[in-house]
Amino acid sequence: MSTHPPTPDSSGARSTSSASVDELGHVDRGHGFVRVLGNVDALFIGFGAMIGFGWITLTGGWLESAGTLGALLAFVVGGIIMGFVGVVYSELVAAMPHAGGEHNYLIRGMGPRLSLLGSWAITGGYISVVMFEAVAFPRTIEYLFPNFQQIHLWTIADFDVHLTWALAGTIGSLIVMWINIRGVKVAGLVQTFVVSFLVIMAFLLLAGGVVGGELSNTQPLFNGGAIGFVAVLGAVPFLFVGFDVIPQSAEEIKVPPKQIGKLVVMSVVMAVLFYLIIIFSTSLALPASQLASFDLVTADALADLMGHPIWGDIVIAGGLAGIITSWIAFLMGASRLMWAMANSGMIPAWFGKLHPKYRTPVNALLFIGILSAFAPFAGTAMLGWVVDSGSPMIVFAYGLVAVAFVILRKKEPGMDRPLRVGGKGGAGIAIGIIAAVLCAILFIMYIPELTPISVTLAWQSYLMFGLWMLAGVLLMFRLPGGIKPGPDAEHELLTQINERKRRK
Repeated sequence: MSTHPPTPDSSGARSTSSASVDELGHVDRGHGFVRVLGNVDALFIGFGAMIGFGWITLTGGWLESAGTLGALLAFVVGGIIMGFVGVVYSELVAAMPHAGGEHNYLIRGMGPRLSLLGSWAITGGYISVVMFEAVAFPRTIEYLFPNFQQIHLWTIADFDVHLTWALAGTIGSLIVMWINIRGVKVAGLVQTFVVSFLVIMAFLLLAGGVVGGELSNTQPLFNGGAIGFVAVLGAVPFLFVGFDVIPQSAEEIKVPPKQIGKLVVMSVVMAVLFYLIIIFSTSLALPASQLASFDLVTADALADLMGHPIWGDIVIAGGLAGIITSWIAFLMGASRLMWAMANSGMIPAWFGKLHPKYRTPVNALLFIGILSAFAPFAGTAMLGWVVDSGSPMIVFAYGLVAVAFVILRKKEPGMDRPLRVGGKGGAGIAIGIIAAVLCAILFIMYIPELTPISVTLAWQSYLMFGLWMLAGVLLMFRLPGGIKPGPDAEHELLTQINERKRRK
């Protein structure tokens, strides 16, 4: 970044003022965020974001689609792809440890318009996860309290939506929104406590599977061929998105920039291990043909295996923990991205307001929280719709970041990089190219009938994806053109936007 980066003035725009550097190497840009997150806090925010509720509901489908070894390999391959992307992020966040993550990397490497499009895409992906958790929450409550559904409202995709069920998701959305508004320290404390429980639960599940399970239950090892493998691989971007929440909160982390980059990679490794444990443990419990008949597969399988429903309740408690960690983290990440775009003049300035006391992006949090509060009224079908609509948005944004990484390595070789992956030679560029190519391959998979292994999503998913990205394209073309990428691109963008306003 430039020595004198733009900072917000009283009008909500940014002006040029001096910036100070603290003892950890952070540039204070005068935004008002408070650095309160330590190593464990930041690591658990990233890891917790990747561990939502999908591992309880989707594991049986993975095993049925690809077989035990096929599902494990799909997650290993998906983890490698996300690992390449994570390594790219680790260098970029260490070089630009500023709130908004992708926004900063893309505007410096590719200019304002592509920065807006990529940031808008990843924000949509984050919001899709927040909506997913809002629907998963009442579904989990229903497992613990079978007579929970009362007062029938309507039926959507063969699911009867009841008022009590939907209101549980709505109330959960508002509580998580309130936790985030109260400040990143409160959210971080909740995250650390809940993730600790989640890790313990995963090892209990593994122990139960090893002690009471049968190795023969893991058959078939492979199922469905390449199509089955790709069906599982296609879900990986949605499940692994979250490590990049750490860069969104970079201005609230009180560790050296180089260490922030390492935390990104560590969170990916932890998530890969978690999912492998869950898949293997569940496969030991019962044959895949029987797992398919269960609703909340991982919980029901362990309860059946151990012969007592209390074990299913323990797993569901872990599911609730996963919902909370993912919910908090993605609401945090999406709000910081919207804040960054608003402070660059890309979207309405209203989203850039910080809470006067808690120093959090209060309006962005209100917008996303209230939007997700309506999701449960669409019933459980919303779970699949948001997974499938959010995944291509996430992959698209990751691919752009990888391209920006390569561009910055070429155009700005002398940029200060506290963490330089692959050294100063061509290895780093090769890592960026591999990450970009892998993301492109994943994105192509979501285009129906383009290749023999392409997946076809529900029309609702394509509609949600199309409408969100169309809005991003319209916002993109509202920005002034001709602004070159670089360290001063954001300042130049705001200058032109303010000049346009004065002329009007």
